Amino acid sequence: MHIKLLIADDHPIFRKGLKGTILESFPEIKIFEAQNGAEAIEIIRAEKPDIAILDINMPQANGLDVAQLILKEKLNTRVIILTMYKEKEMIRKAMLSGAYAYVLKDFAIDEIIDCIEKVTANQKYIGRNLHTYHSEITHEDKKKQKLIELLNALSQSELKTLKLVSKNKSTKEIAELLFLSEKTIENYRSKICQKLELPARNNSLLLWVSENKELLFSINEF
Repeated sequence: MHIKLLIADDHPIFRKGLKGTILESFPEIKIFEAQNGAEAIEIIRAEKPDIAILDINMPQANGLDVAQLILKEKLNTRVIILTMYKEKEMIRKAMLSGAYAYVLKDFAIDEIIDCIEKVTANQKYIGRNLHTYHSEITHEDKKKQKLIELLNALSQSELKTLKLVSKNKSTKEIAELLFLSEKTIENYRSKICQKLELPARNNSLLLWVSENKELLFSINEF
């Protein structure tokens, strides 16, 4: 298996053990290591690994922040979340952040090889002891994931514009705040409506932000 893989975890002993386990099965894999989220982002942007194994709790940027950045920047790195958190809500957040897999650290040695093989084959993977939780992810969650994907298609300028629209700022006010022309803001608004697949009505954008404000502000700007 000739792929590049990143292990990002702030515990060096855990990283070393996981690296050894992976290399035993896939000696040809090239493995990078990061001890915090900032290092992980730097390596992902520079080396473009096929897979990133991310802990959730890391200094400087947590694993979910890194996963969201990968999604936002449309990078081809597939994320495996490896964590101690077994709560259903955390699994939901990870999958909505674009993760391909979610595995508990307690079972990492037993499951990581199978997980890597599944993710490499473009398949989702949830730790065997977490299947019950994952099956409970609802239609609303899938709808939310779709909306997040649409939001991540926005440029940074479009995202800033949309957040200001949600604060009831007029086109003129947004233009002044972003130091842009009103025509540019109008163009942004038009593109936002297209990317969010909204109907061509004057109030469609305002209706959307009123219904999805919490989701909108969960998307980070980088």
